[in-house]
Amino acid sequence: MSLAEGVLQLIEDARRRQAFARVLSVHLEVGALAGVEPEAMRFCFDAVTRGTVAGGARLEILAVPGTGSCMGCGETVEMKELYGDCPRCGSAQVQVTGGTELRVSELEVE
Repeated sequence: MSLAEGVLQLIEDARRRQAFARVLSVHLEVGALAGVEPEAMRFCFDAVTRGTVAGGARLEILAVPGTGSCMGCGETVEMKELYGDCPRCGSAQVQVTGGTELRVSELEVE
């Protein structure tokens, strides 16, 4: 719920700067390693935006894959979990390089 409230705060901040009437859609990038369940985010977004400038807005969620850089084999690999081993060489020394983000990438407003 607090993540959805944070998204609403970003929308309200943008409204103060840009003076739009309402939000038609919100595009949200959600990393596979961010610990965010998309359906839960949709439910919470609908709940916290009801009666606001973003009430009824369509929430578009773009899933961003998890990626990491393996220090063992030097490869960039897909990560399914934050502290997983390298799927290529089995090394536990994998630094996450992507997939932890939660960011509003676009607002469609009028």
